[in-house]
Amino acid sequence: MSSEAKNAVQLLYGQVLTPRGIRTDGVLAIQGENIAYAGDVSELPASLKQAAAEVIHQPDGYIVPGFIDIHVHGGNGEDFMDATKDVLDQITSFHSSQGTTAMLATTMTAPKKAIDRVLKEVSDYRNQGMSYTRLEGVHLEGPFISPKWPGAQNPEHIVHANIRWLEEWVSQYPGLVRQVTLAPEREGALEAISWLDQHGIVAALGHTDATYEEVEAAVEAGLSHGVHTFNAMTGLHHRKPGVVGAMLGDDRLSCEIIADGIHVHPAAIRILARMKQDGNLILITDAMSATGMPDGEYTLGDLPVVVEKGIATLKHNRDSLAGSTLTMIKGFQLLVREVGLSIEQASTIGSMNPARKIGIADRTGSLEAGKLADILVLSSDLELQGVWIQGQRKH
Repeated sequence: MSSEAKNAVQLLYGQVLTPRGIRTDGVLAIQGENIAYAGDVSELPASLKQAAAEVIHQPDGYIVPGFIDIHVHGGNGEDFMDATKDVLDQITSFHSSQGTTAMLATTMTAPKKAIDRVLKEVSDYRNQGMSYTRLEGVHLEGPFISPKWPGAQNPEHIVHANIRWLEEWVSQYPGLVRQVTLAPEREGALEAISWLDQHGIVAALGHTDATYEEVEAAVEAGLSHGVHTFNAMTGLHHRKPGVVGAMLGDDRLSCEIIADGIHVHPAAIRILARMKQDGNLILITDAMSATGMPDGEYTLGDLPVVVEKGIATLKHNRDSLAGSTLTMIKGFQLLVREVGLSIEQASTIGSMNPARKIGIADRTGSLEAGKLADILVLSSDLELQGVWIQGQRKH
């Protein structure tokens, strides 16, 4: 970026969502890759106003942080398990057009060699520079899960937790693996959870047959997160609280939610949101390759999937959901329109909470001076009008 571009200022006027709330007569200043100011128009420094090279007015609209999706398998016809530079460009360009400014490339339960290859491709892609949604790292969903709750994961590739594999991946690609989803009741899982916690990697439960007591033991070992709440796990019973009971009741666990109205009823999301009000609810898509594509036949990992009316199911078991075709902007809209959350709450769930979870909140996830200019402009009815990633308008 030239020095002229670094010093150029873009001003966005509208209802600006800051950590202090929505500034109804607000303005956000972008200078280079970063936010230079976010707040009331009356307090905008004169130097920024005078240096403005571009001014956008959206008086009835909203200016909010970009979304951060920590659980997404693909989109635009492509799957992260097939990662190449072109595949990664296809996935990240599509999701950037839907308001996602950062994400974790999420793998499937697969042979180790397949996971090795994805890690190398994502690492190389990050090192070469990214043009669209930033890949902040990788989320390994499996292969250390329960064969009783495989969901859309291939049970042939499920194995017990293997710390040697984790050590190899982390040693070869430092800082790349940000989250690992496993079944805490399985052999070797508690030791793996402790190892992950000690290495600053989010240990998450998912695709699990654990009891309430087994989850609590895992939390003591370092488990801090649960994926796609309510799906692929033991449910809530008043005498056997199960995984869902532990996730709802233990404030040490943050929870993901697929807010598509298909995986979880809006009323159940509303209950979850009331239980998780301390920065521990996170919007995800769990999007698969068919996201952004027409109905038809696709794959998730190496399993065939059929998509009808936007609902993805396994071809050989039509009762089993196979990821989603959700985008972050659609999930955000459902949280506001059908669940009844405020714009501030929904934005926190889609931006700041995931940023905190994977340790990037010091540079993104909220609109504050000094942070990366990962910004969305929404209309008054919450339709996406513009996307900026690190100060550059992408859509």
